Amino acid sequence: MTLLHAHDYGGDGPQLVLLHGFSRSLTDWDAAAALLTAGHRVLGVDLPGHGRSPRISPWTVPTVVRDLAETLDARGVPEAVVVGHSLGGLVAVEYARANPDRARARGAVNLDGFWWAREYPGAERVNEGLLASAGAVAPPEYVEQKVTAATRFGIPADHAEAAARAAARPLPDGTWQTLPEPAAAKEIVDELHRLFALGVTAWLEEVDRPLLVVQAGRQLPPAPGMEWFAEFSARFAQGVTDELAVISRTRPTVSVHRIDATHLMNMEAPETVAKLVAGFVQGLPAQPERHGSRTRR
Repeated sequence: MTLLHAHDYGGDGPQLVLLHGFSRSLTDWDAAAALLTAGHRVLGVDLPGHGRSPRISPWTVPTVVRDLAETLDARGVPEAVVVGHSLGGLVAVEYARANPDRARARGAVNLDGFWWAREYPGAERVNEGLLASAGAVAPPEYVEQKVTAATRFGIPADHAEAAARAAARPLPDGTWQTLPEPAAAKEIVDELHRLFALGVTAWLEEVDRPLLVVQAGRQLPPAPGMEWFAEFSARFAQGVTDELAVISRTRPTVSVHRIDATHLMNMEAPETVAKLVAGFVQGLPAQPERHGSRTRR
């Protein structure tokens, strides 16, 4: 059993568990969590190999889902709606798939957590860049650079700094090591290709828990020299939009929203994200009261 690092944001009410994206940490959720605690019991969790959670090998979605369930039991949060951003959104959906019993998973929220098939045009180039950055040693100015980039999207500097520090490992010489480490990153990418081999529609086909799927309405601007990535992202996002439009018409348990934000939505637009999540939870069927469900450890 591997218990994951978690932070109890407090609050009282329906249980929420917040998961972050690839190479990030639960600190990304600080602003939105502060809003959600007004009506919910909120717990943030670092995925394996990220933040302060231990590494696992191999990094597989079934193992992560199992470790998450055991962590939530240990923390006294057994009946949660799991809310995930990016990679965390994928895990949230898989958690709902693995736990069809409403007593364990009332529903899930996926914030812009999609991937492309291995054969998707341009995917190999994107994957190579992603894997090259995993576990890299970054200069001492790494945190300052991340803050500068984040503030361009309206993310407060103090939040951006805390998030950058929490997502990387400081080294004795003042440099930083990005997370996850290379071996885990490759395993994660392989898992994503496995899940999305047949596209978004097929991925969501057998998930019967209520789902809220939120897609970014704006694309991240490409870094200098990576203008090709803007075309790749726009093409892929349109394909996801088309699939989600069909799913929302044919699957009454799936709600789809687009918001005026980039992929960084949980940090860039915490108020909007918190409002969507709260509304989704409020619309779920009432959960029978179970003794001990709010016990904190």
